[in-house]
Amino acid sequence: MPAQKSKVTIFDVAKASGVSSSAVSYALNGKPGVSEETRAKVLDIARELGWKPNGAAQALAKARTRRIGLVLGYDPKLLAVESYMMELLSGLSAELERHDYALLLRMAVGRDAKIAIIKDWIATGSVDGLLLLNLEIGDPNVELLKGHPEMPVLALADPSLTGGLPTLSSDDAGAVDMAMRYLAELGHTRVARVAGPEALGHSYIRDAAFSQITAELGITYRCLHTDYTPESGAEATKLLLSLTPRPTAIIYDNDVMALSGLGVATGAGVSVPGELSLMSWDDSFMCTAAYPNITAMGRDVVGSGRQAAQLLLKLVDGGEVGCVEESPYQLRARASTAAPQA
Repeated sequence: MPAQKSKVTIFDVAKASGVSSSAVSYALNGKPGVSEETRAKVLDIARELGWKPNGAAQALAKARTRRIGLVLGYDPKLLAVESYMMELLSGLSAELERHDYALLLRMAVGRDAKIAIIKDWIATGSVDGLLLLNLEIGDPNVELLKGHPEMPVLALADPSLTGGLPTLSSDDAGAVDMAMRYLAELGHTRVARVAGPEALGHSYIRDAAFSQITAELGITYRCLHTDYTPESGAEATKLLLSLTPRPTAIIYDNDVMALSGLGVATGAGVSVPGELSLMSWDDSFMCTAAYPNITAMGRDVVGSGRQAAQLLLKLVDGGEVGCVEESPYQLRARASTAAPQA
């Protein structure tokens, strides 16, 4: 064993035990998250080193940090251009500041990095509550947080993905139905979609809704999954325009891909909306700045951010939140959609 310091910390125990400081915190505080074998090992080494709980630190741990945590598994390049996340963060931060709370934002790429940060926040009490975004099918963070009811959490997702956690959801299936019936009424029978990653839960919800409504309406439907970036939106558009017969309408799962698709179509000499109608999921200033203006499925994203902050603070104060629905989508028809040419 290394020489004992005058004040032994959990980091000393972690180093001697060969485990993370988060695991040591779980073990020493009797929290779930580590095996009984690891807990026993950590406790034995802590006793050998002479570790004693820090009364001041324990008091601080029980005090509020006045911070809400959010981990984003975003490509930084995408975060820099996507309007949805910027609008959500604007509403969220503004409402938190109004209550003297701050948003603690961490960037992580991949499941392992994201869950490691959340485990650390649970173990150290670094935040008073958590916001979960972009849940994947079978997301491990859902089960993790269900096992730690002491950490208030709000999920922005479809209730079918959140395992009973407090949820703020949007009616994606209803928005799909609205968009497809609009295109069908214009006379479109061949529709394509440029979607986000298949692993994301809301992509799965939309996939199922698109398949159901297009079958009902007798519309030929194709879907290409991408990573949401402008580059992937452009490549998907090129592929769709190479098909014979090609679609007469394309719906994009975000505004930056729709804008890229408009550029590809224009560059290829395909007139919008004469030969091809384009729609965006989630409206933004880019949709109204483009020429022609892009039809979009819009909603009050800043308002959703404010609503999420209010619900989280209610949970932090010990209140109960079930499944709450965001304000509904609106179909904002603009010049990029029209009846297909005969």
